[in-house]
Amino acid sequence: MRDKKPPKRRQNLLKTAGVTVVDWKDVTLLRKFISDRGKIRSRRVTGLTPQQQRQVATAIKNAREMALLPYPSQGR
Repeated sequence: MRDKKPPKRRQNLLKTAGVTVVDWKDVTLLRKFISDRGKIRSRRVTGLTPQQQRQVATAIKNAREMALLPYPSQGR
């Protein structure tokens, strides 16, 4: 039948950027990890390790508190 190729793994953005510690003030980097509606993207989508995903999630939440990033918007 059809040969199904496995889906290509997403490149780890933190590793390619050379980032070791995620900072909540680095809004341009954090915007890559949130969707257009403001939701945090999953590890499956971002390709991060569990530790990196936790750091990114905490940094996004801190940036939201400081009004640098939007909270998730309500979909209609």
